[in-house]
Amino acid sequence: MFVSRTLSSKIRSRGDIVQNVASSGITSLLLPGGRTAHSRFAIPRSLNEDSTCNISQGIDLAELIIRSKFIIWDEALMTHKHCFEALDKTMRDLLRFAIPGSAEKTFSRKTIVLGGDFRQVLLVIPKVTRPVVVGATINSSYMWTNCKEFRFTKNLILRTLTSEEDRHTVDCFQNRLQSDPLADFRC
Repeated sequence: MFVSRTLSSKIRSRGDIVQNVASSGITSLLLPGGRTAHSRFAIPRSLNEDSTCNISQGIDLAELIIRSKFIIWDEALMTHKHCFEALDKTMRDLLRFAIPGSAEKTFSRKTIVLGGDFRQVLLVIPKVTRPVVVGATINSSYMWTNCKEFRFTKNLILRTLTSEEDRHTVDCFQNRLQSDPLADFRC
């Protein structure tokens, strides 16, 4: 959340347009100007591999997407890959006239920041097996080969702790998470 808010503020300070979206309504409220991804991009509720978003050329939302520099999607890993694929197809369609060659590029070469942690919560698909859930994540999509993954390994906010005991507890917890995230926390 901190990274999303900071990145959004920096881009907006330059006068550029940023779309802040999240997979859940609660998280979208915490983002500046945030909306759920489904409401912002008119993603249909019932999805398959051929789905597209309900956005037509010439409407205000299409113009907003064309003019946006960045899309920041928090909790992206809790979203089915068909949502991303629907947005990708829609953006290719919307931007093919505005940006030459964009119809062949993922998300029409717009920068999309997908935030989330694979160690936290995967998407929920009722009454299916684990392989089906894993197969529905973004890293199982055709788009994943065009993604660049960044990992944050140090919590700089917690580094400002003044107590030596607090710093030791945080370091111990961080080391424990990196070695075995499912183990009990004891330091």
